[in-house]
Amino acid sequence: MQQPITGYHRDEEDHWVAQLACGHNQHVRHHPPWQSRLWVTTPAGRESMLGYRLDCKKCDSGAPLDRKTGAPQDHKTGAPQDRCDKEPN
Repeated sequence: MQQPITGYHRDEEDHWVAQLACGHNQHVRHHPPWQSRLWVTTPAGRESMLGYRLDCKKCDSGAPLDRKTGAPQDHKTGAPQDRCDKEPN
């Protein structure tokens, strides 16, 4: 499922991780020749990709949300959701 990038953080190994609107995280590494993501190496590059949609395999598999980004909230109760079950509006 395609999900937009909403922010970034670094993991414990200092690698960049994209925070997705669905509440999942995804590494966005630049490791040529396997992955060419030069945009991840600069603040301007990362900012330019905010809103860009990545394929979220965690949504596809119904994986629990990653708490690092803060879980999306249920619109009726305000309680955090535990799983991604639909694409954000």
